[in-house]
Amino acid sequence: MDEGAQYNPRTVEDVFRDFKGRRAGMIRALTTDVEEFYQQCDPEKENLCLYGFPSEQWEVNLPAEEVPPELPEPALGINFAREGLQENDWLALVAVHSDAWLLAVAFYFGARFGFDKADRKRLFSMMNELPTIFEVVTGAAKKQGKDKSSVSNHSSNKSKSNSKGRSSESHSKFPKPREEGDGMEDEDEDEHGDTLCGACGENYASDEFWICCDVCERWFHGKCVKITPARAEHIKQYKCPSCSNKRARP
Repeated sequence: MDEGAQYNPRTVEDVFRDFKGRRAGMIRALTTDVEEFYQQCDPEKENLCLYGFPSEQWEVNLPAEEVPPELPEPALGINFAREGLQENDWLALVAVHSDAWLLAVAFYFGARFGFDKADRKRLFSMMNELPTIFEVVTGAAKKQGKDKSSVSNHSSNKSKSNSKGRSSESHSKFPKPREEGDGMEDEDEDEHGDTLCGACGENYASDEFWICCDVCERWFHGKCVKITPARAEHIKQYKCPSCSNKRARP
């Protein structure tokens, strides 16, 4: 927390760099470092907050003691919210509050250093060009930018050479989303009903997260290989435990 208090950006560009650094740190906590973050948010502890720093680091800690605090404070008690929620739902909730905190900090600096209407508009426009933490954690950012991303290009190319003939969307790390009542549920079940998890051997279910190994092309329940949708967002090429172990042998 001290790191954030000692840093005072004064221009629109400074505030935007501060925003990007804090955002990157919080995304790390909720994606690549999610196991460590989850463990630190013990519901048995006191009220905890997730802090992001301009250096792209993150920290779970108690709120600032000074009143009023030097900077706006993030959501209090995120560890208490963990109890009773599915992990993905809890991470999405923390992500939403993290987005709100980032905006609060950015516009706190704007007010403190006298940004005018044009400066505030430019700052928001710069921040709005980036996906929100919520969009990154839930996978919405990937869906929005799939036509531009290299991951979607890889998925598209892979689907063309796949002898099983599955769609490019089914080769992405996520099951294809569908709108309620769009009549695709039965078709989806028919297409993938014979797909078995390479770990537990159970059948495909449309309401479960699955991930495909890019080496052996077998499909796995995310829970069976300990991969969450948030973590999958940052995996360019997924290798199942079996393929990983084979490659590690001399």
